[in-house]
Amino acid sequence: MINLTRLWTGRSQPADNLRYGRGHGAAASAAARRPVVVWSITQSCNLRCIHCYADSTPRMYPGELTPGECSAVLADLKAFGVPVVLLSGGEPLVHPRFFEIAREARGLGLRLTLSTNGTRITDAVAAKLREIDFGYVGISLDGIGAVHDFFRGKKGAFDLAVRAFKACQKVDQKCGLRLTLTRHNADEIDRILDFVEAMNIPRVCFYHLVPSGRGLSLELLPDDITRSVLQRILTRIDAWDRQGIVREVLTVDQPADAVFLLQRLQHTKPERYQEALELLGWNGGGLHSTGTGIANIDATGNVHPDQFWQDYTIGNVRKTPFSQLWGKPTDPLLLQLRERKAHLTGRCASCAHLDYCGGGFRSRAAHVTGDPWASDPGCYLHDQEIAHSLS
Repeated sequence: MINLTRLWTGRSQPADNLRYGRGHGAAASAAARRPVVVWSITQSCNLRCIHCYADSTPRMYPGELTPGECSAVLADLKAFGVPVVLLSGGEPLVHPRFFEIAREARGLGLRLTLSTNGTRITDAVAAKLREIDFGYVGISLDGIGAVHDFFRGKKGAFDLAVRAFKACQKVDQKCGLRLTLTRHNADEIDRILDFVEAMNIPRVCFYHLVPSGRGLSLELLPDDITRSVLQRILTRIDAWDRQGIVREVLTVDQPADAVFLLQRLQHTKPERYQEALELLGWNGGGLHSTGTGIANIDATGNVHPDQFWQDYTIGNVRKTPFSQLWGKPTDPLLLQLRERKAHLTGRCASCAHLDYCGGGFRSRAAHVTGDPWASDPGCYLHDQEIAHSLS
């Protein structure tokens, strides 16, 4: 996850201590961080989104963790010292014990965030989320109007997402927009940014597509379109900054964005370049993401390197606590992910920016090519751009 606002403008942002080693509570190094745990508490969902990594549908799935097992997971995550638990799915709000799980987590002192399609967030639900003290509610919106409805497989899904934003804002619950970049919505970016501005949404996360689950049927964006989208986002951040508007804008699942940003800083904002270089060097990009800084527990207790890698299981919390699976790893892939420089091949292995990008996103390489160590097929940097060091 790359905070474009922090790097482009220099303005302090939430979670600088986690991402860039700055501020109170910062880890000694990115490699030493405990993982953000994405806990998919249910595979059930009330929608059928075209890019769903969990292949969720509107039905019940067998074998999900019992109340006692959920309590054991929470206690273990607290003892292990994870910085954030992100409740996800499926659609987490369809879980019959969602609010009980959330209250128990907060009672233990765990910091909670929520990833939701927003369709179930009424005024009453938003008030409960605020009362429980969620640090952040991420609401998915992948286009305006019919474009979003197409993504979600439900007419009216866009209107329900808008209702969710308004409901959260009424009770001062911090919320933000989450969008996965695909060929279906790349030309919607300016409209999305206009929507963010008009709705005064404080945080936006642009996810690069990781084709897994149902998303395997989707094609990655062409390189030139990806570059155009990112440049338009940076242009809007610049405009907001000139107006004194501080809005968190982040990209997720493509560490190559760090190199793209640094190269533009060199030419357009050289006064920002050195600090951004230092922050991204501390972060390390993909070097400390999947398998280190991010983890996933699915609804049946299986542990995965990240939420997109559902077809690879490290172990199950019913048999072995997460803290032991993650903190004392024996799984061969997990061990390799923590020493990934030695295993990378192709362009990623020879890239001059390996210390900043970290070899791209390994889940995408695994799902698109079948080889977790192949070049990241989502990397849009030109050959000449990866050949010369930035420092």
